[in-house]
Amino acid sequence: MATRSSLATGIGRVLIAVYGILALAATGRSVVQIIEKFSFAPFAYTVSAIAAVVYIVAMIALIVPGRSWYRVACVTIVFEMTGVLVIGTLSLFDRQLFPDDTIWSYYGMGYAFAPLVLPIAGLWWLRKHHRTASAEPVAASTTAPVGE
Repeated sequence: MATRSSLATGIGRVLIAVYGILALAATGRSVVQIIEKFSFAPFAYTVSAIAAVVYIVAMIALIVPGRSWYRVACVTIVFEMTGVLVIGTLSLFDRQLFPDDTIWSYYGMGYAFAPLVLPIAGLWWLRKHHRTASAEPVAASTTAPVGE
């Protein structure tokens, strides 16, 4: 059986908590935006919904032990970092594309730049625990003892 992920210990717990908070914030924001005024800024509100999904998946991937979930966490957090940088830059230069803010607008300025700092911290944490995650067994051994 897979052992408890070392990603969910120490600072990893703080990362998981922050991902959970941002997941709730982005989900709430995107649901309200999409229901109430989607036609005003469809691209921006779609980005908010994508960010919500990214935060949820990243949080789950940091909680669940195993190599596969470690890889999911890596891919998700790299996607998140790319999104923050691309959307942050676009929001600076194209107000028509972003008539309303997303969680990643202006590199997360509306959220005290947590969306910019979080993927950096997440990638650092994943890198720090790369060997531990790679060494975890994928599944429980199902072989019977010799002689049976």
